[in-house]
Amino acid sequence: MKDHKGMRPQDIVVLLAIVALQRGGWDRKGLKSVHRLPFPLNKTIAELLNISTAEISASLYRSAYAGLITDIAYSKNVLLKSTLEFLRFGLKYVFPVQPGALVRGIPTAHSADPLKNQLSFQEEIVWEHADGTVRGQAILPLYNTVPEIVTKNKLLYELLALTDSLRIGGARERELAIIELEKRFFQ
Repeated sequence: MKDHKGMRPQDIVVLLAIVALQRGGWDRKGLKSVHRLPFPLNKTIAELLNISTAEISASLYRSAYAGLITDIAYSKNVLLKSTLEFLRFGLKYVFPVQPGALVRGIPTAHSADPLKNQLSFQEEIVWEHADGTVRGQAILPLYNTVPEIVTKNKLLYELLALTDSLRIGGARERELAIIELEKRFFQ
């Protein structure tokens, strides 16, 4: 058995990408490998996320070891209740984030849908990106390719923005984020 050195931030991105793939497809224009199987291939996930296939394999192994995914060779079943529990109670401690400088970027956390319409904040929270349309306080995404990949899939964007609300938000934002994640996971 391999040595397990704990979860990494990109593991959350990979898990949420699998959820997004299984919940309703993805804009696959320009992809070399078109996903036609009932389960996503590591190669497809790697291409969608701009992460190497070796890192996808390692990520799936860490997630399986942590009890967040099963059957990594075939169906890649994300254990939704366990993943939601980890996001709710552990994420802000394992992958904390602090707002930084004002930059141009892509809205996240309470500055992005669906929380944007439910909460009112003066400051915007963004992932720094040259093509961003919003000026706000920067936070580091869970993985450096997140600002590029969220333009490919609305559901993944929402899942990652809600996850950032769990990392940075107060009690109200966190509770609303959990409600919205449950909707996207179980409906």
